[in-house]
Amino acid sequence: MRGWIWTLVLLAAAVGLALVLHDHSGNVLIIAQPWRIELSLALAVVLTCVCFVVFYGVVRSLYWLSSSPTRLRAWRGRRAQRRDTELLESGWINVLEGRYVQAEKDLSTLLAHTRSADRKVLAGLSAARALHLLGEYSRRDQVLHQAQDGAGKDSRLRQAVDTVTAEMFLDQGRAQEALALLEPWQDASSRFLHGTRLLLRAHRQLSHVDQVYALTRLLLRRSAIDRTQAHQFICEAAAQRLATVSDAGWKAIWSDLTPQERVDSRVALAGSAAQQRLGHSQEAARILEVAIGNELDERLLRAYSRCDTEQAADRLAHAELWLKTHPDHPGLLAALGQLCLAGQLWGQGEHYLNRSLTLRDDMHIHALLGHLDDALGRPEQALEHWRRACAAADVDMPEVSRLLPAADTRADPAFVTEAATPTRVAAAPEAASGAYLDDELDEPVSVVQAPSEASAEAAKVEPSPDEEYFDTAPIPGVDMSQTSASNARGDAPR
Repeated sequence: MRGWIWTLVLLAAAVGLALVLHDHSGNVLIIAQPWRIELSLALAVVLTCVCFVVFYGVVRSLYWLSSSPTRLRAWRGRRAQRRDTELLESGWINVLEGRYVQAEKDLSTLLAHTRSADRKVLAGLSAARALHLLGEYSRRDQVLHQAQDGAGKDSRLRQAVDTVTAEMFLDQGRAQEALALLEPWQDASSRFLHGTRLLLRAHRQLSHVDQVYALTRLLLRRSAIDRTQAHQFICEAAAQRLATVSDAGWKAIWSDLTPQERVDSRVALAGSAAQQRLGHSQEAARILEVAIGNELDERLLRAYSRCDTEQAADRLAHAELWLKTHPDHPGLLAALGQLCLAGQLWGQGEHYLNRSLTLRDDMHIHALLGHLDDALGRPEQALEHWRRACAAADVDMPEVSRLLPAADTRADPAFVTEAATPTRVAAAPEAASGAYLDDELDEPVSVVQAPSEASAEAAKVEPSPDEEYFDTAPIPGVDMSQTSASNARGDAPR
């Protein structure tokens, strides 16, 4: 648009000048001794314009020729920048597509030829990422070292190198090294949110509970972490902090938790266990009651049902209130049964446990009923419940048609508690049926067996070499008195 405007201005000026010159009949006299030149005014104006154009063209040509080296260097720079951009784009596209080998080739070429410090660092970090995903950690460390050298004293580039290096170290589980790289960049304002997230990963790998709790709170306030994930991290950290809390530090930790976090099953279990450990049984029960009122969790119910006789009545009253709204909850019925057993209400406890057993075949309920039947003098029913508890626990028991006899251990190897030689004491107990050689001595260490009644009894029976390493227990279902080997030794039939 601007070109059209200037064209119209020039045309208007030319038309105006032509009209002025057409009406003016003056002459221009140029005297330069010994010459005398007389021209019309129109011709003089035209020649002046032509001379100006020629002079301007000559000056521009000389300037263009003198600036050729600068323009050539600029052209080479633009070409190199275009080549670097193409290699960088190609390398990152290959990284995103999973073609790590080709990506490493493009980025290594860029790293070797580029003259820009920013592109050198960026190419080095990108190539290191490709090598990291290929599992070539030694070459990755070399490329990271080159990128660090290219960063020089530039704080932004050094921060980028340290951040990428720490992230790859965290992928390898080298949390302590990543922590050393990230902590110098963590300022008081915590504007470095990605670094804060990496710090959180490092502290979680190192099980630094207090730092995990504080960093998760910080990221949650800045909306830099998912709320569900933050709730999980906070509850895990709070549960670990409560596991070792003292009576003086309880209030500070518990008051910092939100009501939603206090009713989490992990936090409630840890808080209840801490209060129980500190001797506050009523407070432990109250924590569990609030959490169970929010959700009937099996672990909370089992923890709530474990109490002494003095607390059983109060806890049973609370549990019966929950039963009104959840009459067919098997975990709640089992907890009620265990509370009745703690309060010595045998009949009511058996009733609740049997109701729970009709809803769910559970190992825990069978074990409780087995102990109850055993205490009430009903061994057959107790044995049946214990067998069903084993079956519920997926314990495969072999079918046996009769009771197995006790194993004959009279000829088994006897271990000596003290064995010594005149020169040294043996470092390990010796078996009477084996030889022990010390690699540090040229001669075998003799074994000295203390005389005992068991060894004297075992000396009467001298097993053959073929039977030395076999178990002497009788085989179930086989009468050993009828075997030929037994008769050959002269054993009396049993």
